[in-house]
Amino acid sequence: MTYLAKPVLRHPTLPTNTLGYTRRDYEGKISTLCAGCGHDSISAAIIQACWELDVEPHRVAKLSGIGCSSKTPDYFLGNSHGFNTVHGRMPSVLTGAALANRDLIYLGVSGDGDSASIGLGQFAHIMRRGVNMTYIVENNGVYGLTKGQFSATADQGSKAKRGAVNNDSPIDLVSLALQLGATYVARSFSGDKAQLVPLIKGALAHRGAAFIDVISPCVAFNNHAGSTKSYDHVRAHNEAVNRIDFIPRHTEITADYEPGELVEVVQHDGSVLALRKLADDFDPRDRIGAMNHVLSHQARGEIVTGLLFVDPQAGDLHQRLATPATPLNLLDEAALCPGAATLERINASLR
Repeated sequence: MTYLAKPVLRHPTLPTNTLGYTRRDYEGKISTLCAGCGHDSISAAIIQACWELDVEPHRVAKLSGIGCSSKTPDYFLGNSHGFNTVHGRMPSVLTGAALANRDLIYLGVSGDGDSASIGLGQFAHIMRRGVNMTYIVENNGVYGLTKGQFSATADQGSKAKRGAVNNDSPIDLVSLALQLGATYVARSFSGDKAQLVPLIKGALAHRGAAFIDVISPCVAFNNHAGSTKSYDHVRAHNEAVNRIDFIPRHTEITADYEPGELVEVVQHDGSVLALRKLADDFDPRDRIGAMNHVLSHQARGEIVTGLLFVDPQAGDLHQRLATPATPLNLLDEAALCPGAATLERINASLR
């Protein structure tokens, strides 16, 4: 039996932010993800960032699609607004909500399958429109809920847990976000909390489309062929009366490295991620320079992490559409339906 309720008792000396909230006030339900999943580390970073920013939980609207990553909003900011949409359709729902109520802080959480495959078109349009939001992709290169098929971000030549080789070129969401006009673009690693928390804080404070691609290891699909402890081996040598899966417990993968440094992070399955943190002299205001930097290091097999691009003067969709300062959901019928004469003036201006 799984218990999803956390105890309400807490130590009276827990530190509080300027609003009087403790870090516990930004938590959600107990995670049901595999122990050691990088997604839980991202949830912890979101909790820390919101607590440090003194964000009022009830002012946050968190939206997600479908997948392991899209389950995570249940595990943070339990006192905020939430909407779990259908597969790949989170961006359009977030756009509509943001247009209706500009007073909320919008946080979209998605996965590489949710955003880079079925939702790629929606990802493109929410970036180019400059919706005021923080969009986080928890990127592990597989479809975790459906047993580890390659996602569109899986590296060409990488192997699945059963030995299949990915022959397709990967989609780099960071490069797409830069090309499509996002005004805050970053990449991080779920195990580098010291880097990830400030990046989330910067995204939440940014006005415009803020995108963070977070490399987040999946611990469930590292039982390779030849292991006597793998699922396949045990099932082949056991006359089972029922079919039960057990995900072994793993420790969280972390990384601590300096600006400009290259570090190789060994995953649970023995594969290696080559992460290079941006140097202190990198200029994040140069969009073309950021794209060239990402692609040049990608050609060397390195994943660049840090704040890749930010436009300090960025506007958002409300500014471009010249919507009123009053949220649309608070306007009365007369303001929302001004009549035939106003409609005729609008039509005439478009002729």
